[in-house]
Amino acid sequence: MCDYSLHGVASRPAKVGDRLVTTDFRNTLTRGFSAVGEPEVAVCLMPGTELAFEAEVERYHIWLQMLFFRRDKWKIPHKVGRFRQINVDNPATHHDAIEFPDGRLVLVTRLRPGQHATVLQLPARQHAATEAKSEPRPASPASAR
Repeated sequence: MCDYSLHGVASRPAKVGDRLVTTDFRNTLTRGFSAVGEPEVAVCLMPGTELAFEAEVERYHIWLQMLFFRRDKWKIPHKVGRFRQINVDNPATHHDAIEFPDGRLVLVTRLRPGQHATVLQLPARQHAATEAKSEPRPASPASAR
């Protein structure tokens, strides 16, 4: 899903193997994922999508970065994570987050821009729905009568 704040940005669903980059989108106050080479198009992830980052993930918040200069404090010692949505009952807040193996949740808007990741796996229900659309369904015995 794309966060509510990205509704004014062109978007497309994620595919397995997509190379993504954390991006600040023009005319928004938020950050999300775009495909490498497509900085104007948000790539929407479904909850459960698994990502592999090229390096340890770094958080970013302009005011906190200015107050605390130790950059290593903002690193997350993981290169894989699973996309989730949090606080879905509150429509006026960011929902898109990455859950890391240690249970830590980081909002996508708090990831440092310019980090690269690859979509490893889509959630099972989305993968099944995609296959169902691409494969013709066999006729049921009841419809053959």
